[in-house]
Amino acid sequence: MEYDVYHIPANFTDAGRLFGLFETRNAIEAVVLCIPTLFCCIRFLPFSITVNIVITLSLLVPIGGFALIGIQDDSLTRFVALWWRWRKRRMRRTYRGEVLPHGIKRTNIRR
Repeated sequence: MEYDVYHIPANFTDAGRLFGLFETRNAIEAVVLCIPTLFCCIRFLPFSITVNIVITLSLLVPIGGFALIGIQDDSLTRFVALWWRWRKRRMRRTYRGEVLPHGIKRTNIRR
């Protein structure tokens, strides 16, 4: 019995990604987060141009990088939506001592 051999290329899973690394959704979110930050830094920082560039880059690089990478293989908006749903639906359980059904007496417990 003879089998056909298919070679899967190394970039098989890179479909829908930018530069083979970042998902398109993450890249769009990074742009959406970085453009307002860039505008605010350029518009409102009262320092010299060199200090403005350093402050702007120290803000944009972490924000853009964090948005490109995402959290646990999810984009930031997907992660926030899942977190918000979890916060909304979670239950708080507390232990307030022994709870016995109504009418049952404690016959086997010593005091």
